[in-house]
Amino acid sequence: MPFDATFESLTTFECPDWFRDAKLGIWSHWGPQSVPRYGDWYARHMYRQGSDQYRYHVRTYGHPSEFGYKDIVKLWKAERFDPQELMDRFAAAGARYFVAQAVHHDNFFNYESSVNPWNSVKVGPGKDIVGLWKAAADERGLPFGITEHLGAALTWFAVNKGSDKHGRLAGVPYDGTDPAYRDLYLDNASLLPAEDHWLQDPWYSQDPAWHAHWLEAVTEMIDRYQPDLLYSDGPLPFGEADYKPGLGAVAHLYNTSARIHGTNRAVYQQKDRRPEVSVVGVMDIERSQTPDIQPLPWQTDTSVGDWFYNVRDVYKTAGHVIELLVDIVSKNGNLLLNVPQQPDGTIDLECSELLDELGAWTKVCGEGIYGTRPFRVFGEGPSTVVIKGFTEDRVSWTGSDYRFTRRDDTVYAFQLAWPDDRRAVIRSLADHETVTGVRLLGHGPIPFDQTEGILVARLPETPPLTTANCLALDVRPA
Repeated sequence: MPFDATFESLTTFECPDWFRDAKLGIWSHWGPQSVPRYGDWYARHMYRQGSDQYRYHVRTYGHPSEFGYKDIVKLWKAERFDPQELMDRFAAAGARYFVAQAVHHDNFFNYESSVNPWNSVKVGPGKDIVGLWKAAADERGLPFGITEHLGAALTWFAVNKGSDKHGRLAGVPYDGTDPAYRDLYLDNASLLPAEDHWLQDPWYSQDPAWHAHWLEAVTEMIDRYQPDLLYSDGPLPFGEADYKPGLGAVAHLYNTSARIHGTNRAVYQQKDRRPEVSVVGVMDIERSQTPDIQPLPWQTDTSVGDWFYNVRDVYKTAGHVIELLVDIVSKNGNLLLNVPQQPDGTIDLECSELLDELGAWTKVCGEGIYGTRPFRVFGEGPSTVVIKGFTEDRVSWTGSDYRFTRRDDTVYAFQLAWPDDRRAVIRSLADHETVTGVRLLGHGPIPFDQTEGILVARLPETPPLTTANCLALDVRPA
């Protein structure tokens, strides 16, 4: 039965097994904002006098009344973009799905759109970026997703209608006021905030014409690429409006998938954590996670560094990414990881090395990740991640910290620090499971004892891996 654009209908959504089994996805959060190599939200902050990116822009390109974002866009060439080579790298790193950015808040589309002439085929690269990514993912059998950040663009991009508040060019309008570029800069002068702030509030405009435009654009994306995953950067768009464009887009996504595959295999993701909203798809949490096992699948999205390429970045290490993955999967979640691309389409040496290290780990420990489900408890031990918005500090794990997953009669125990005494002590089995065998992945069977439910396994002198070694416990009910 087709989905209707109502909560009542969409709450019948069931998360497809491919997503539950995949656990790790790679994201290309890439577009013309990578050109300055100076970080996320460049298209907004270059119009905010006093911000780092404004200063960089003026010193590098000139004043935004003369050299604006329209000119940055034209510098994006993606001349060394090789999606086939990159997709091989991502698959080798252990990615089981791939997601491409279709449009960011900058209102620039990464494909040839009939809705917006400011797109990557007509301006800049001269390439259908999304289409090239999809072809590479399809060839490798990877589910393909797209992200849209368009909903907030009308409010987010209003700063291009401003001007300097002080200095020689105070009061001179930025180039966003030029009507020749309204298709890129949007009709949003009335939304220019009276006082400067890094974050635009409200996130979504209540303008019905904008809602209709958003739905037309997202419908085009779905029709053109039939994605297995669609992500909105924010809550379900325009949920308070009488006309429910967000629900319409989700219904169209699922119905399109069902028409192609016989049943819906698509996943919609948004960031509203209210159960009555999140049940229409999969809840996404940016740069954070949940404190415990969730009854429904969910996802953390994060990046190796900044969202757009930033020469100032200090990247996460491969070990940090692995620890995040293990903790998230133990709680019934997936990890979607952005690997920042340079403006020419390549990734830098540090990102390449991180992917190699991630791939070496998943080859050994993927058995305990892919296709697993949560255990009775997500873990044991004294250490936990900090559950606080946009906080991803690496944890100082101890040899008593474990995270668990399960497949059939095997419980996987990820040891987040190698114990000095080479004894793996696991208490969570208690009187529920009897252990009949223990394997250390990457090593082989190891000796063990289980007394009054407490498992003690004797580890070899040298750990197979430097991060998150995994014990596979063969169990039967006690």
